[in-house]
Amino acid sequence: MPAGAAPGGAVKPHARRPLPLRVGTRGSPLALWQTRTFLELVLHFCPVLRNAKAFEEHVIATSGDRIQDRRLADIGGKGLFAKEIHEALLDGRIDFAVHSLKDLETELPPGIVLACTLKREDARDSLVLGPGAVVADVADPFSAIPAGARIGTASLRRQAQLLHARPDLQVEMIRGNVGSRLSKLAAGECDGTLLALAGLKRLGLESHASVVLDPEAMVPAAGQGIVGVTVRAADTELHELLSGIEDRAARAVSRAERALLAALDGSCRTPIGGHARLLPNGELHLTGLVARPDGSFLLKRSLHGAAGEAERIGRELGESLRADSPADIFIS
Repeated sequence: MPAGAAPGGAVKPHARRPLPLRVGTRGSPLALWQTRTFLELVLHFCPVLRNAKAFEEHVIATSGDRIQDRRLADIGGKGLFAKEIHEALLDGRIDFAVHSLKDLETELPPGIVLACTLKREDARDSLVLGPGAVVADVADPFSAIPAGARIGTASLRRQAQLLHARPDLQVEMIRGNVGSRLSKLAAGECDGTLLALAGLKRLGLESHASVVLDPEAMVPAAGQGIVGVTVRAADTELHELLSGIEDRAARAVSRAERALLAALDGSCRTPIGGHARLLPNGELHLTGLVARPDGSFLLKRSLHGAAGEAERIGRELGESLRADSPADIFIS
């Protein structure tokens, strides 16, 4: 049972709250899938809402969606995927918002809190190659990429790790939702691309993954594969409702990963990776990475400890990576 669920699997109803509750979301197919899956989960754990028109979907165009010809680092950072959504939340046009957690800035705007995190989908990255790609050697997952190939990605984290392993490759900037990036690959704009496996799975496109990359070979983005829901800090009633569907494991790993980001305090120009997982003995294992965009420097370390100390683990690992990295990496 998720943390906070009432006996019998139901969340305590909030009958006095006016309906419908307005949910903010981006308009991409993946964002809509995540939002609708989240709402189904709420309805499952709050049966009183099933027979009412309880939710109203509000699609909000974000700056990150509108500007497709530049890297996020060049136009203000990943927070641009949430800026307009959080403005709508603060001024009361929506009641809560659903996000890919990796797209949320580390420090949320004043008055907004992360109310819950949902069960993580596969956090790994996948390599998607054009026709005729040779199956990779398990010991060398990048061996499937032809020499000198053009790999399209807008992620400096992916670019840095790829070039560190394969400096012969050419990395070209492509942006857009999952479908548009697959279309660009099919049209020959690049020889391959890197996509989060979670997004491919959620959209039924997992078959496009040529190689699934181990998180130690390609450290994922902090929060990758996790859906996060934000609300106004003062909205304690809605916060209580959402706490009933939070996934404990997702909460622990996301806190460790976001604490790592906060300690590193890197800009979107800093390639940073963070991946936490719970071990069979209940402890939390966190891997963090800092690199240069061209792959000429890459530092990767791990730390583990009690899951209840997730934020401390993330902070300590981040401080360790920062202390032993060139200072200019963190200059925005």
